[in-house]
Amino acid sequence: MIRLDAVGLHYVQGAGPGPEVLRDLTFVIPEGGFRWLLGPSGAGKSSLLRLLHLAVLPTSGRLSLLDVDVGATGRHNLALLRRRIGMVFQDFRLLPHLTAFDNVALPLRLAGQPEAQVRAHVTEMLHWVQLGRKLEARPAQLSGGEQQRVAVARAVVGRPHILLADEPTGNLDEVQSERLMLLFKEMNRLGTTVIVATHNEALVQRHPGQSLRLEHGRLVDHD
Repeated sequence: MIRLDAVGLHYVQGAGPGPEVLRDLTFVIPEGGFRWLLGPSGAGKSSLLRLLHLAVLPTSGRLSLLDVDVGATGRHNLALLRRRIGMVFQDFRLLPHLTAFDNVALPLRLAGQPEAQVRAHVTEMLHWVQLGRKLEARPAQLSGGEQQRVAVARAVVGRPHILLADEPTGNLDEVQSERLMLLFKEMNRLGTTVIVATHNEALVQRHPGQSLRLEHGRLVDHD
């Protein structure tokens, strides 16, 4: 499902390459796997999630997602592949001019789903994250925790094959964090491969699972 072989990543700075933020990453996550992504700030967790979401491509090594060799695939096919990957961003990335409903509906509409089906799925998901009364609210009218829940709903509404979450509980209270973990674990039980980056060690202890630990862009521990 997810395979990295000696993958490295550096961002371009000016006319040349910047420092390497990921180095020599090699691991496999099977279909339907769950992994915590752990490590201190600056370890490379967000960069690894960006890589797995195809926001950036490896500068060395080989990355395969959903049985597709990313380096040997054209731009159009990469765009189609990306639609099968859900991402919960740390900074939400909601479109400010769209309502909560339309933000969540966006990936379904891009995939060409019928509007009646879009409305049913989006309404159900927003009710599940306890925002059924905020369907028409725009991001500026929502609290940070509410925006986080909209971002989660948008990431999972399309039933992605891979779900990536970058500090998804950072703006949520303990009750909402637990509710979110129930959603992730249920999706994982139904076959979605889930990777959750977090600093919340208490959350990891309450929900034990296999982990990947990064330090200075290198994988220092995995199971």
